[in-house]
Amino acid sequence: MTASFAASGLRRLAHHRPRPGTAAQRDGAAQERCDLCAETLVPEHRHLLDIRANEVACACRACSLLFDRREAGGAHYRLLSGRRQRLDGCDIDDAVWAGLGVPVDMAFFVRSEASGEVSVGYPSPLGVMRSTVDAESWRAVEASDPALSTLTDDVEALLVNRAGEAREHWLVPLDDCYRLVAVVRAHWKGLGGGPDVWQQVEAFFHELSTDFLPRTEEASWPTSR
Repeated sequence: MTASFAASGLRRLAHHRPRPGTAAQRDGAAQERCDLCAETLVPEHRHLLDIRANEVACACRACSLLFDRREAGGAHYRLLSGRRQRLDGCDIDDAVWAGLGVPVDMAFFVRSEASGEVSVGYPSPLGVMRSTVDAESWRAVEASDPALSTLTDDVEALLVNRAGEAREHWLVPLDDCYRLVAVVRAHWKGLGGGPDVWQQVEAFFHELSTDFLPRTEEASWPTSR
């Protein structure tokens, strides 16, 4: 396992999606700027994945529109998807999960376009811990829901929550996964995390549930090509 993604990036994403009318929107959002052109950002802005550095960059609307064309980013930047879809029919049973070798109950899976390999990442107090998923084990996961065949390389993830009694499966943009990691890193206390971190995790997934399809960012933003 390896830890990745810059701590500064995680701190930036920890409370990244303020609700309209909140103090965070009124006081903090005006100071946040596009990482590409330094234009002032609105609270609900898009992100780019810097593939070389494995970091997320904030993008204003103009830069988002530019990088919506795949060729604009080359092998460097990819615009993150706006799709959030709960896979209510997904059935990753305990045997399949055990075969993945993931030592925790929350993880996200991303396929690399360059290598074709699937990596698994999961939150930890140190950031994102990553390893490569065995190809046969991933095929067993894909068989659990046809929607997994639509996963977009590099920028979308299968996010799984099996903490406690939860059995949630989501297709989400990669920045949502990093935001979850940031929440865990910011609130983890002691060996077991403490009650606050699990309350924050529950709030994170509740927010996904209130934001997911059919009310999706895809309604107001163009999809990547």
